[in-house]
Amino acid sequence: MSEYPAVSYVMPVLNEEGYLADAVAAVLSQEYPAEAELVLALGASTDRTDAIAAELAAADDRIRVVHNPRNDIPVGLNLAIAASRHPIVVRVDAHAELPAGYTRTMVDLLHATGAVNVGGVMHAKGRAPFQSAVARAYNSPWGLGGGQYHGARRAGPSDSAYLGVFRREVLEQVGGYDETMRRAEDWELNSRIRSAGHLIWYTPDVAVTYWPRATPATLRRQMFATGVWRGHLVREQRRTPLKYLAPPAVVLALAASGLVAVAQLTGVLRDRPSAVASAVYVAPLAYTAGLAAASAKSLGADSAREWLLNVAVLGIMHLSWGAGFLRGLLTGADTTVDTSRLTRS
Repeated sequence: MSEYPAVSYVMPVLNEEGYLADAVAAVLSQEYPAEAELVLALGASTDRTDAIAAELAAADDRIRVVHNPRNDIPVGLNLAIAASRHPIVVRVDAHAELPAGYTRTMVDLLHATGAVNVGGVMHAKGRAPFQSAVARAYNSPWGLGGGQYHGARRAGPSDSAYLGVFRREVLEQVGGYDETMRRAEDWELNSRIRSAGHLIWYTPDVAVTYWPRATPATLRRQMFATGVWRGHLVREQRRTPLKYLAPPAVVLALAASGLVAVAQLTGVLRDRPSAVASAVYVAPLAYTAGLAAASAKSLGADSAREWLLNVAVLGIMHLSWGAGFLRGLLTGADTTVDTSRLTRS
């Protein structure tokens, strides 16, 4: 690999009329001292995304378009990678904006570490109040479990990478993205890369802006589908980091509390058995107290409204993801699709 080899940016796109232009501008403004191209894999959008993509491609010959009628992210990524030409492949999302100097810094890290994939911090931001609360949850260990690329402060080897800057040969070696994985495709790909004996590297010194879902409904659908596919992956691999078991445990505890409450109200449980069964209420009470405290301290809130939004967002994330995880673990993912991009978010 020459010091600064040419790079191919690959971006799956679906219903991103509000974000695509900014995401593309962040890519094209990278000051990188070698040839670059951007391949957009366009899903079957129902908004103005395709028209915007056509305008962008017409204005800059570095942009090319491929079509992804199946909409699935790993399919789109594989199509874009196959249509690209260069030895460095940079994954970009249409809901993200690369910072200045991103590509050069990451290629330097590939050289310096010997890694085959490098990534930085996923730094969420919001525009409206609800999206801002979602961003605060993403940036807190209470939101998505404090994964390395959500803000770990120490550089080093990593299980996965946010987005990822890859050496093309490793993608070819492991066979690219698994197109049966409609979510958790990054984790699954990086798992195969590590199993093949390669190094993945994380740096806290580079943060990529991510714009999360902006409504309760789209956040719920995203989290449920993500949880289903994580549960499916655990079902297939028969192993998981313990942190992924916390949300489904909360869901089970709340379900148990609800069943006990119904049994007590209907008289099925009475006297001593009822008193013993009441111990299940400790879990939801502790979870609620933790949610309230985390929403104020870990996420931060400048007003009662922000605090309430933090509570709502954390609850949606934890319970939707946890319910999805149990579904995926018990029955597999089957045809579960993240529909949160099928309406505007």
